[in-house]
Parts: sequence; C-alpha cells; structure tokens
Amino acid sequence: MEYLIALLPALFWGSVVLINVKVGGGPYNQILGTTIGAFIIGVLLLIFGDVDFNATIVIVGIVSGIFWALGQGFQLRSVELVGVSITMPISTGLQLLGTTLFSAAFLGEWSTGVQVTLGLTGLVLLIIGVIFTSVQKKGEGNSKSTKALGKAIPMLLISTVGYVVYVVIGQVFNVSGWDALFPQSVGMVIGGIILSFKHKPTVKYTTANLLPGVMWALGNMFLFISQPKVGVGTSFSFSQMLVIVSTLGGIFLLGEQKTKRQMTFIWIGIVLIIIAAFVIGAAKS
Repeated sequence: MEYLIALLPALFWGSVVLINVKVGGGPYNQILGTTIGAFIIGVLLLIFGDVDFNATIVIVGIVSGIFWALGQGFQLRSVELVGVSITMPISTGLQLLGTTLFSAAFLGEWSTGVQVTLGLTGLVLLIIGVIFTSVQKKGEGNSKSTKALGKAIPMLLISTVGYVVYVVIGQVFNVSGWDALFPQSVGMVIGGIILSFKHKPTVKYTTANLLPGVMWALGNMFLFISQPKVGVGTSFSFSQMLVIVSTLGGIFLLGEQKTKRQMTFIWIGIVLIIIAAFVIGAAKS
C-alpha cells in the first residue's frame, strides 16, 4: 500500500500538463489557472491542516512558489511549440540533472565513493535518455519541427532554472513539508500573475485550468505522505515516473504523431530516465 501511495505523485503530476493541453487556453491561461488551483488547496490546508509558520518558512515558500511558476510557465510554452511527448522527457531529465548536480556540489549529498559512482552513472543514463526521447524523424534536419525544437530548448533551460530553484531553495534553508505548502501556493499565484498579466488571460480558460493546479497540489501532498513510509530516495524516484504518464499521455491521449522509429527511441529514453531516477535516488539515500 505504501508503494502505491508513493506512485500517486507521478500519476497526479504527470496528468497536469495533459489536462492543461486538453482544456486549452494557451500557456498564459494555463499557468494562471494552474497556480490558482494550487492556491485553493493551499488555503484549505491552512484552514484545516496543522501548520506552523515562521519568517523563514514564509519567505522561502513564497520564493520557491514564484520559481515553480517560472518553471511551469516556460514548460507550457515549450509544450505549445513541440508537444507534451517531446517536452516532458527533456524537461524531467533537465530537472533531475540540475537538482542532482546542485545537491552533490553544494549540499554534499555524494559523500562516499559509492554515492559518487551511483550519481555519475545515473547522470550518464539520464543524458542518454533525454537525447533518445528527443530524436526527430529521419530527414528532418531543417524541417519545421526541428526549428520548433530549437526554439523550445531555451524555454526548457529557463524552465529548468525555475524548477531547480523551487526544489533546492527549500533544501538549502531546510524548509519542506506541510508548513511550506501555503506560502508556496501564494508564491505560485504571484508568479502566475507576473507571467500572464500582459497577455490578458480569459476567465473561461483560466477557470478551466484550475483542475491541473489541484492535481499538482494533491501530488505534492502524497509525496509528503509517502516519504516517511518508503524513504526520501524511493519517493523521489517513484515521483519521476511522471515522465511515463505525461509522455505516453501526449501520444495516446492527445494524439501526438510519432513514427515507429521515434516510438522506439522514446521507449528506450523513458526506461533510461526512470532507471537514472532510481540510481540517483539510491545515491541520495
């Protein structure tokens, strides 16, 4: 049962971008609606949960939430250009790469030879997996899709910065868990407003995108529930299976077209990314 709970963050987080795309509205309606949805759950936790705040938790939580919105906003812009099935494996891989390197270099998570070996092995598998999932059709050297991918990569790099800061700032200041969820949701709304206010998001599509925010917040809750039961490394690794949900959902639910060759590389890439997540998770333990 504990491992089923540990898999729920992957299910919820992997569904977020699929629902965003399904309900539509473009990236600016999507980011604003998603952040408001997460804020609603944050308010409910504040009212009914057992939370305790101090200045550090509030400030770090808000900053963390703003950077999450940055990461999510630019991820959604990439999705608009190249689709879910290309964006999500690359985005997930870059996030894993960034958070792992930061934790190893500045937080001393790789303190033994075994951890260093596992960590470096995981990073190599991760990089190969990301390359495999972004393979284009044969003969697409200067095609429209390749040019779109070229535009999407800078957006994904900005997105990665946002997600990495969102994760590591809590580690640096030792702020995590239930207490941080409400301040984070406040920061997310602030970030969502900053990113979208010039683009005049509509009430209709912003409201339709509340559900992904609720899904994200529920995934976060289940992550915190599972960590004491299965351990931080395992819960982290399981959560990264979101790449399976989002990538295959983009192909089979949203109808993103792939050749047999691309599907082969995508499957291999997904498997490598998941293996890398477990290896990196073991290095963290």
